[in-house]
Formats: sequence, structure tokens, C-alpha cells
Amino acid sequence: MLRTSSVVLPVSPLGPENPLPPLRTLPDPRGGLRTAAADAEMAAQLAYGHADSLLPYTFQDGYGREREERELKTAVLENSLLRAEFLLEYGGRLRSLVHLPTGRELLHKPPHLQLANLGLRNAWFAGGVEWNLGTFGHTALACAPVHAVRVDRPDGVPVLRMYEWERMRRLVYQLDVSLPPESPVLLVHVRIYNPSAVDAPVYWWSNAAVPQTPGSRVLAPACQAYHFSYDGMLRRVPVPRWRESDQSYPARNEQAADFFYELPRAERRWIAALDQDGGGLAQVSTDLLRGRKHFRWGTGAAGRNWQDWLSGPDRPYLEIQAGLTRTQLEHVRLPARSALAWTEAYGLLQGDPAQVHGPWRDALGHVGRAVNRLISRDRLQAAHEQAVQLASAVPVEVLHVGSGWGALERRALAKRRSRVLNLPGTPFADWTIGRDQQSWLALVRKGSIPTPAPALPPSSYTVGPEWRALLEKSVEESGGTWFTLLHLGVNLFHDGDHAGARAAWERSLACAENAWALRNLAVLDPSRAADLYERAHALSPRLRPLTIETLAALLASGRPDAALVLIDKLGPKDRWHGRIRLLECRAALDAGDVGRAGRVLETGLVVDDLREGEDTLDELWWDYHERLNPTGRARVRAEHPLPCRYDYSVKQY
Repeated sequence: MLRTSSVVLPVSPLGPENPLPPLRTLPDPRGGLRTAAADAEMAAQLAYGHADSLLPYTFQDGYGREREERELKTAVLENSLLRAEFLLEYGGRLRSLVHLPTGRELLHKPPHLQLANLGLRNAWFAGGVEWNLGTFGHTALACAPVHAVRVDRPDGVPVLRMYEWERMRRLVYQLDVSLPPESPVLLVHVRIYNPSAVDAPVYWWSNAAVPQTPGSRVLAPACQAYHFSYDGMLRRVPVPRWRESDQSYPARNEQAADFFYELPRAERRWIAALDQDGGGLAQVSTDLLRGRKHFRWGTGAAGRNWQDWLSGPDRPYLEIQAGLTRTQLEHVRLPARSALAWTEAYGLLQGDPAQVHGPWRDALGHVGRAVNRLISRDRLQAAHEQAVQLASAVPVEVLHVGSGWGALERRALAKRRSRVLNLPGTPFADWTIGRDQQSWLALVRKGSIPTPAPALPPSSYTVGPEWRALLEKSVEESGGTWFTLLHLGVNLFHDGDHAGARAAWERSLACAENAWALRNLAVLDPSRAADLYERAHALSPRLRPLTIETLAALLASGRPDAALVLIDKLGPKDRWHGRIRLLECRAALDAGDVGRAGRVLETGLVVDDLREGEDTLDELWWDYHERLNPTGRARVRAEHPLPCRYDYSVKQY
């Protein structure tokens, strides 16, 4: 059975998207990584495909920690054994998978939806199974709607198809999800299609969050794993015992860690998280989905703080993950006009507790046999082949509407007489085009973009060869408006033409003084950044993201006093925002006003968008106390330990 429904949850509202284009290069986690442990295949995939830019996406950083009741749209699949619930407004996240005969929830399901800065676009939330396409980090579509339709198999079994246009990599992805009668597993068929005339780097990981109990054990058919740490080393380590600890038991280890299992090629691709009674979630796939990973937050203060923030107190969880590559720093090459496809299965696995928690090799043999009983290799392969045949089937019913970006891209390609996005199985219909796409549709249809008042921030961006060509033609024919030149500059910057971007933004300013071109020029020219940011902020003083960037630029230029003056002029809504108070504390310390910095720290500093791995709170605390008591770092740290409320550092060993 397939139906649409809804669930009412306390949700932290996403808030307004950040209108400033993300021009700064995405951090490359491979930078400086020592990869002696990698073989030739892994080394090649580590060197390939890193995304330099988040464009055309913008950051989703307008949320807070306040939550409000909200009704969320869902799709539900159900048979006699399982019920699966998907969040259609949040990337198609599988929120819940219940084993009906026992009533057991197999996934980590927080009682609320709390956003935090762990995603590519900042906003992310914990729980369920997320579908990660794009590049290292949680998908840009984590907090975005997806298209959902119904497709019927020849035998009448309904299939939930969720799909979207992934704008950064310019790929179509679809999930065909089904629960045949009496099936003990949820079947998820994933297809990624590259419609372009050039190859595309592909990154995919399916991340399943499950409850972590004191006896939880993570098992995958491997005796070695890859481990990354903050010392810049890729290590190949033994499984399960390493550094005098059994790493397969997350609740026995204090530090956060992730382990990428080295599955022998002949082994089935599975991973399971089983509790002290031998039961829990198992995930198994066809062979293309090669990688398996175990992530834990650890039992230390920082890991507990992150989990409390995301899920509420006393709700620890871990993640079991599956990807196309052996580690999450790799990409695979998807040739032009071709597709990748595989099938995953999720279900309750129940093993003998004594064997599940016995010696590693014996436990793997026992659990592997249980996986085969849950769904054999032949049955999974047959389900995969059936899904492949259905992948282009025309939907019979629309269940939910995603974004209009796929339809807009189809229209732009059609302008150049390309029909590669005219896809019957994943239709991007004109009627899905919404407000954010309207000005771009005018560019496609009429050759020009409506020009708003310079005080209004842009609402969206497009990049890519079709859009650059349309913008260049518009400027060539009409001379360009401040708005068209602004967007042409973003496209040129994205393509690496920084000189061309500078010229376009300067021409934009010549047409009309606007904060947006000034800000972009500030990013391009660090030597003038503070002055350019001040000019931009004077034109748009109430835009919080611009205020935050301006303060950071003032601090980087050694002008903490100017930063404090700007902060004192802010209205209450921004004046007491956590990120701005953090910058205030930094500015006060740099200006020598230790008392002001202390008042910020001692009244409690809560930064809603604190980034995973960000050590700002630690650094502020130690810096403040070292200035109060210049008796040496070691002594100060011993006498003034970091308060628990500021401990969010999960750097791995």
C-alpha cells in the first residue's frame, strides 16, 4: 500500500535562505591528507571530482533553536511486515521504518526536527535514512522538497518514486521504493543519470541513523577499515580491535570516529547495527554500492552535546552507511548520457545474541547467514533487474511537487535544441516552475531578466554553460543592467574567470550602487575587503549574513574596534544573535576589552549554526582565561577547564 499522509512535529523553521552567493571555495578534506594506505584505485578516486563551489545553491543558515509545531507532508509504504514513512519536504528522508509484528522502530527517530550546521548548505537534521548525492558532506537537498509520484509495477505493486534535479553536479536522481506483499525488507532502487555531454563526478552515500544502546554492535564483512583523523593521516586499521578497544561497540568508546570498512570483492555488501539481544537494522545492496561505514559521536561530552542538541537528551544514535566508494573523500566518474543504478534493502535482522556478540569472524559468519535469510543475493538481484525495467515507466499519479529547477533547466536546454531532460519517467513539467525560477524563465523566453530595485537581494542563482551563454547574450544585446551584470559575474567567477567577474561586478556598480556587487568584490579582493564590506553593509544593514561577513572582514583586517562599533549599532534581533555575539567576544579580546569578552562568555553563548569540527568556542574560552591569567597555557587550562556547555569539539584521534 502507498499513500500520502502527514506528521506533526516540533520543527526549527528553516528561515530565509542566505541571498549572498557562496563564492568561497568549498573546503577540501583531502588537502594535506597522507594517503600511503590507499591503493591505486582509491588514490585515483581521491584525486578526482572535488567540488570547488556550492553554486548555484545558497546557504540555508536562517534557523535557530526555537521550534514550532508544524505539519510535514509524508509518503507511506506499508505491507504486513513493515511501514516506511518519507519526509517529502526534506529530501525524501526515510524518517521511520517500523517492523509491524513487533512494533519495533528500526531507525533513530527524534521527537523533533532540529536543524544544525552539518550539511553542505549548513542546515541538516538527524535521524532516519538520508540520501546523499553531490560531494563530501550531507547533501544540498537535505532540507529541500522532492518530486514524488506513484508508479505501478506490472504485478500491481505500487512504487514510490522520488526524484530531483541536482543542480551542483547537474544530475537527475531518482529513488524507486517498494514494499511488495510479505516482503521483510524495504527495497530502494537508486538511479543517477548524467544528461550532459561531459562526464560527471558522482558521490553517493545512504546514511541510516539507528538507536545506540549500551550493547549495540556494528558488523560488516571486513577485517580491516580505513580511518581518517585530524593529524592528516589515512590509516588502514584492523577490525574490530584497534588501540586496545573493540571499535565495533560504539557505546564503549569515548571519542567520535568513523570507520570505512574494506569489504573483500567477493563478499556481499551489507552492514548491520544489532543490540544486546542480537536484533536491529540490516542494510544490504547489490554489488555496485561498494562502501560501508560506521559513524559514532562517542560518549564524551562533545558527542553527548551534539546528540542532545539534535535529538534531545538521552537519545544516543549511531549511523551505518553505504556508498559507491570505499571512503567518503572519493568520487566515481559517470560518463556522459549514462546512468548508475543499484538496489538497497532495509529490514529487521534477528540473530542469536551469543553469536552476534561472539568472536568477530564467527559473528560475521552468523550475521551474514542471517542477511541471506532476510533476502538472498538472487532475490535482491531479481528485484534490481525488475526495478531497472521500471525505471523509465511513466508515473500514474503525482503525490508531491519538488522544485522547479529541473523544469527550468529543461527549458534552458531546449533553447539550445537539446531534449536530454525530456524524461518520461522523471518529468520536469513547466507547471512546477515557481517564484524562484520566474526571472530565469524570462531570460530563457525573452532574453532578459526583470531588474529589481538595487536594495532587494537576489533570491536565487544559476550557473552552467546554458545560463552563462544566455546572460552574455543579454548583456551583449542590451548593455546589461546592474542585475544582469551581477549574475554574469557570478557565472564568470564560478567558471574561474575572476578578472571577468571583477569587470562585471564593477560594471554592475556603475549601473547602480548595490550591496551585492560590493560584497562579491570584497570576497574577490581580500586587501580591500573590509572597506568594501562596510560600503555594502551601509546599503543593507539589516541583512544578518552580510553583517556577519562584514564583522569577520573587520576582524581579519585588524580592526576589532570598528567591529564593536558596528555591533553596538545593531537592532536587538541581530545584536543578540549567537554568531554575532561570538564575533563580539572575539573582537573584544582582540581590542583588549577582556571584561566585555567575559560578560559574553559568562552569560552563556549559544551559536545556533556552530559547525561540526569548529573549535571557536574552545579557542575563545582558553584565550579569555589566558589573558586574565598569563601564567602559561597548561596551568590556565588545568585551572579553568572548558565548561560542558561549550564542549563541541569532536576531533577524532
